[in-house]
Amino acid sequence: MPENTLVAITITVLALLQFVVFGILVGRARGLYNVQAPAVTGNEVFERYFRVQMNTLEQLVLLLPALWIAAVYAFVAYYWIALIGALYLIGRTLYLRGYVADPKKRGPGYAMSALPVMVLIVIDLIGVIIHWIRA
Repeated sequence: MPENTLVAITITVLALLQFVVFGILVGRARGLYNVQAPAVTGNEVFERYFRVQMNTLEQLVLLLPALWIAAVYAFVAYYWIALIGALYLIGRTLYLRGYVADPKKRGPGYAMSALPVMVLIVIDLIGVIIHWIRA
């Protein structure tokens, strides 16, 4: 299996597991703060956990295709894609910790997870352009 594919699979699995954990934390917060489904409001701390999960879902919609396109059209070494994916995962964890503690502290974690997605999109664009020029 090519290294880029293995990296994309690994980051995908880790990002999905992270999302599952965030969902478990939302469920736990729902019980802890007595926010009955289907409500998504009612306790500020619960709402922070919920927003982290939903924002992570919004980021996954961008991350996963960008990651896989980069794996296919990569003009960079696989370890750069792995590093970018790892930064995303760390950024999401920092986002969770910062946002739940105080929404004003979410910035660094958000930036550390949004920036890797943007970098992947740029890699995708350049990779596709290079592919079309060579075709």
